[in-house]
Amino acid sequence: MKIAILGDGGWGTALAILLSRLDAQICLWGAFPEYVSFLDRERENKKFLPGVKIPSKVIILSNINKAIDKAEIVILAIPAKFMRSVLRRIKEVSFKGRIIVSATKGLEQESLKLMSEVIKEELREAERLCILSGPSHAEEVARNVPTAVVVASSQKETAQKIQHLFSCESFRVYTSTDVIGVQVGGALKNVIAIAVGMCDGLGLGANSKSALITRGLAEIKRLGEQMGAFPSTFAGLSGMGDLVGTCFSGYSRNRKLGEEIGKGRRLEEVLSRTEMVVEGVNTLKAVIKLCKRYKVEMPISQEVSAVLFKNKSPRQAVKDLMLREIKEEDENCAG
Repeated sequence: MKIAILGDGGWGTALAILLSRLDAQICLWGAFPEYVSFLDRERENKKFLPGVKIPSKVIILSNINKAIDKAEIVILAIPAKFMRSVLRRIKEVSFKGRIIVSATKGLEQESLKLMSEVIKEELREAERLCILSGPSHAEEVARNVPTAVVVASSQKETAQKIQHLFSCESFRVYTSTDVIGVQVGGALKNVIAIAVGMCDGLGLGANSKSALITRGLAEIKRLGEQMGAFPSTFAGLSGMGDLVGTCFSGYSRNRKLGEEIGKGRRLEEVLSRTEMVVEGVNTLKAVIKLCKRYKVEMPISQEVSAVLFKNKSPRQAVKDLMLREIKEEDENCAG
């Protein structure tokens, strides 16, 4: 078996390390030849996953066609904003019979589409598609820290094949048929993580962060249901699980960005200091458009947007959230 992983960031590298235990050929593709040569020589992704060695059996390539040639499984670990442009490089390749695994958590900013929709639009005969999501920081997965995730597909047998392939003593995989919900939860949790990071930057406490996480989940669930997701999905690993993991982890780029904003720094300044993509920023722009499209109330997301893009004071945003019209919390936490 040959498995190709497109994207040599932290997550793509972690997945290559995880899967290197298999009796399979593992190819890791990166877009920048110079950095690919560095990775191949040093066997360590010092930019995105420092301190973890890449096994010698992992083949690292900058030729995308060579990477996917004869691969039975193609894993996409590409930032959402680059997904379509990368897929267009292999648009003419037939994916009939192959399994495509999207490990990207985000929305396409311009079209507001889920990654599954982008993949189906760009790749020929991409029928066996699944989504891998859940609380899974690359830094921990690569170090064999026990992790549980979910793989979603409209085809149960496809999800089960990936489940059995990926599962091991440090990586447990559950299956789901809710392709929409698993993607919505994985993308929108980054927005709430920015809000929680702002709380840290402002010096607020556990009460504030717990409230944001709970009410943030209500927002995610409201929008997800309108988009066609199953409500129960948001109580699972790709919903509450990923939300909690991202909001409290020291590895979370989205939480760290929010913390810097809470301390008074500007968005452009914070982004200029990191080479890594902070998915929540672009996702937020899409979310604001989606909540208007579906007529869904998302006050936390709207306040975060005002802080990031309209220079609103984070402290004023918190105050405005607290002084909203008081209401009843219904049993589904959707009020």
